[in-house]
Amino acid sequence: MWYSRRSLLLALAALPACGFTPAYGPGGAAAGLRGTIRVDAPSDEQGYYLVRRLEERLGQPTAPAYRLSASLAIGQDGLGITPDQDITRYRIRGELTWALRDIAGDTVVTDGMVRNFTGYSAPVFDNTRGSIAGNTVSVITAERDARERLMTILADQLVSRLIATAPEWRR
Repeated sequence: MWYSRRSLLLALAALPACGFTPAYGPGGAAAGLRGTIRVDAPSDEQGYYLVRRLEERLGQPTAPAYRLSASLAIGQDGLGITPDQDITRYRIRGELTWALRDIAGDTVVTDGMVRNFTGYSAPVFDNTRGSIAGNTVSVITAERDARERLMTILADQLVSRLIATAPEWRR
Protein backbone atom coordinates (compact mmCIF):
# COMPACT_ATOMS: atom_id res chain seq x y z
CA MET A 1 0.00 0.00 0.00
CA TRP A 2 2.78 2.41 0.96
CA TYR A 3 4.68 1.61 -2.26
CA SER A 4 1.70 2.40 -4.50
CA ARG A 5 1.10 5.75 -2.75
CA ARG A 6 4.72 6.70 -3.20
CA SER A 7 4.50 5.82 -6.91
CA LEU A 8 1.39 7.94 -7.31
CA LEU A 9 3.00 10.92 -5.58
CA LEU A 10 6.11 10.63 -7.74
CA ALA A 11 3.98 10.44 -10.89
CA LEU A 12 2.04 13.56 -9.85
CA ALA A 13 5.26 15.38 -9.09
CA ALA A 14 6.58 14.51 -12.57
CA LEU A 15 3.55 15.97 -14.42
CA PRO A 16 4.77 19.59 -14.41
CA ALA A 17 8.12 18.43 -15.78
CA CYS A 18 6.41 16.98 -18.86
CA GLY A 19 4.62 20.26 -19.62
CA PHE A 20 1.18 19.27 -18.28
CA THR A 21 -0.95 22.17 -17.12
CA PRO A 22 -4.64 21.96 -16.23
CA ALA A 23 -6.82 23.56 -18.91
CA TYR A 24 -8.60 25.85 -16.45
CA GLY A 25 -5.61 26.31 -14.11
CA PRO A 26 -3.37 29.39 -13.99
CA GLY A 27 -1.63 29.63 -17.34
CA GLY A 28 -3.80 26.85 -18.77
CA ALA A 29 -5.24 26.93 -22.29
CA ALA A 30 -8.75 27.78 -21.10
CA ALA A 31 -7.88 30.15 -18.25
CA GLY A 32 -10.06 33.23 -18.63
CA LEU A 33 -12.07 31.71 -21.49
CA ARG A 34 -15.29 31.30 -19.51
CA GLY A 35 -17.82 34.03 -20.31
CA THR A 36 -15.92 35.42 -23.31
CA ILE A 37 -17.77 33.58 -26.12
CA ARG A 38 -21.24 34.65 -27.26
CA VAL A 39 -23.08 31.88 -29.12
CA ASP A 40 -25.47 32.90 -31.90
CA ALA A 41 -29.15 32.50 -31.04
CA PRO A 42 -30.74 29.15 -31.98
CA SER A 43 -33.25 28.88 -34.81
CA ASP A 44 -34.91 25.58 -33.83
CA GLU A 45 -35.27 23.06 -31.01
CA GLN A 46 -32.02 21.26 -31.81
CA GLY A 47 -30.19 24.58 -31.94
CA TYR A 48 -31.65 25.44 -28.54
CA TYR A 49 -30.23 22.24 -27.02
CA LEU A 50 -26.86 22.95 -28.64
CA VAL A 51 -26.68 26.56 -27.41
CA ARG A 52 -27.86 25.56 -23.94
CA ARG A 53 -25.05 23.01 -23.60
CA LEU A 54 -22.44 25.38 -25.04
CA GLU A 55 -23.43 28.03 -22.51
CA GLU A 56 -23.30 25.46 -19.70
CA ARG A 57 -19.73 24.62 -20.66
CA LEU A 58 -18.47 28.05 -21.75
CA GLY A 59 -20.52 30.20 -19.38
CA GLN A 60 -22.94 33.01 -20.10
CA PRO A 61 -21.18 35.78 -22.01
CA THR A 62 -20.34 38.52 -19.50
CA ALA A 63 -17.62 40.26 -21.51
CA PRO A 64 -17.77 38.63 -24.95
CA ALA A 65 -14.64 38.93 -27.05
CA TYR A 66 -15.68 36.20 -29.50
CA ARG A 67 -18.82 35.17 -31.36
CA LEU A 68 -19.51 31.52 -32.16
CA SER A 69 -21.73 30.66 -35.11
CA ALA A 70 -22.71 27.11 -35.94
CA SER A 71 -24.55 25.27 -38.69
CA LEU A 72 -26.16 21.88 -38.11
CA ALA A 73 -26.77 19.10 -40.63
CA ILE A 74 -28.83 16.20 -39.30
CA GLY A 75 -29.61 12.89 -40.99
CA GLN A 76 -31.43 9.75 -39.93
CA ASP A 77 -30.96 6.11 -40.97
CA GLY A 78 -32.90 2.96 -40.17
CA LEU A 79 -30.58 0.33 -38.69
CA GLY A 80 -32.39 -2.61 -37.14
CA ILE A 81 -34.73 -4.31 -39.60
CA THR A 82 -36.92 -7.29 -38.76
CA PRO A 83 -37.67 -10.16 -41.20
CA ASP A 84 -41.00 -8.36 -41.83
CA GLN A 85 -38.99 -5.30 -42.96
CA ASP A 86 -39.96 -3.21 -39.92
CA ILE A 87 -37.32 -0.78 -38.68
CA THR A 88 -36.63 -1.24 -34.98
CA ARG A 89 -33.67 1.09 -34.48
CA TYR A 90 -32.74 4.47 -35.92
CA ARG A 91 -29.43 6.31 -36.02
CA ILE A 92 -29.34 10.10 -36.02
CA ARG A 93 -26.18 11.56 -37.54
CA GLY A 94 -25.07 15.09 -36.82
CA GLU A 95 -22.50 17.34 -38.40
CA LEU A 96 -21.74 20.69 -36.80
CA THR A 97 -19.78 23.24 -38.81
CA TRP A 98 -18.66 26.18 -36.69
CA ALA A 99 -16.67 29.40 -36.81
CA LEU A 100 -15.35 31.51 -33.95
CA ARG A 101 -14.99 35.21 -34.77
CA ASP A 102 -13.20 37.99 -32.96
CA ILE A 103 -15.96 40.50 -32.17
CA ALA A 104 -13.66 43.51 -32.52
CA GLY A 105 -12.67 42.83 -36.13
CA ASP A 106 -15.28 40.23 -37.13
CA THR A 107 -12.46 38.01 -38.36
CA VAL A 108 -12.54 34.22 -38.08
CA VAL A 109 -9.94 33.15 -35.52
CA THR A 110 -10.69 29.42 -35.75
CA ASP A 111 -13.25 27.14 -37.33
CA GLY A 112 -13.94 23.49 -37.90
CA MET A 113 -16.40 20.66 -37.97
CA VAL A 114 -17.39 17.93 -35.54
CA ARG A 115 -19.47 14.83 -36.29
CA ASN A 116 -21.15 12.17 -34.21
CA PHE A 117 -24.26 10.04 -33.94
CA THR A 118 -26.74 8.55 -31.50
CA GLY A 119 -29.67 6.18 -31.78
CA TYR A 120 -33.10 5.24 -30.51
CA SER A 121 -35.48 2.30 -30.73
CA ALA A 122 -38.85 2.29 -32.48
CA PRO A 123 -41.80 -0.02 -31.79
CA VAL A 124 -42.67 -2.86 -34.10
CA PHE A 125 -45.84 -4.81 -34.68
CA ASP A 126 -46.05 -7.79 -32.33
CA ASN A 127 -47.65 -10.66 -34.31
CA THR A 128 -48.28 -12.74 -31.18
CA ARG A 129 -50.35 -9.99 -29.55
CA GLY A 130 -51.62 -8.40 -32.71
CA SER A 131 -50.59 -4.92 -31.52
CA ILE A 132 -47.75 -2.46 -31.64
CA ALA A 133 -45.09 -2.89 -28.95
CA GLY A 134 -44.89 0.75 -27.88
CA ASN A 135 -46.79 3.84 -28.93
CA THR A 136 -46.37 6.98 -30.97
CA VAL A 137 -45.69 9.15 -27.93
CA SER A 138 -42.85 6.89 -26.79
CA VAL A 139 -41.27 6.96 -30.26
CA ILE A 140 -41.51 10.76 -30.49
CA THR A 141 -40.03 11.08 -27.00
CA ALA A 142 -37.21 8.63 -27.80
CA GLU A 143 -36.35 10.53 -30.98
CA ARG A 144 -36.42 13.90 -29.19
CA ASP A 145 -34.17 12.52 -26.42
CA ALA A 146 -31.75 11.12 -29.01
CA ARG A 147 -31.56 14.48 -30.78
CA GLU A 148 -30.93 16.26 -27.45
CA ARG A 149 -28.18 13.74 -26.62
CA LEU A 150 -26.62 14.33 -30.03
CA MET A 151 -26.56 18.10 -29.46
CA THR A 152 -24.87 17.54 -26.09
CA ILE A 153 -22.25 15.29 -27.70
CA LEU A 154 -21.55 17.77 -30.51
CA ALA A 155 -21.36 20.72 -28.09
CA ASP A 156 -18.93 18.84 -25.84
CA GLN A 157 -16.74 17.96 -28.84
CA LEU A 158 -16.73 21.60 -29.94
CA VAL A 159 -15.81 22.88 -26.47
CA SER A 160 -13.00 20.32 -26.20
CA ARG A 161 -11.64 21.51 -29.54
CA LEU A 162 -11.85 25.16 -28.45
CA ILE A 163 -10.02 24.43 -25.20
CA ALA A 164 -7.33 22.38 -26.92
CA THR A 165 -6.64 25.04 -29.56
CA ALA A 166 -7.15 28.17 -27.41
CA PRO A 167 -3.43 29.02 -27.22
CA GLU A 168 -3.37 29.28 -31.03
CA TRP A 169 -6.26 31.75 -31.43
CA ARG A 170 -6.67 33.65 -28.15
CA ARG A 171 -5.47 37.19 -27.96
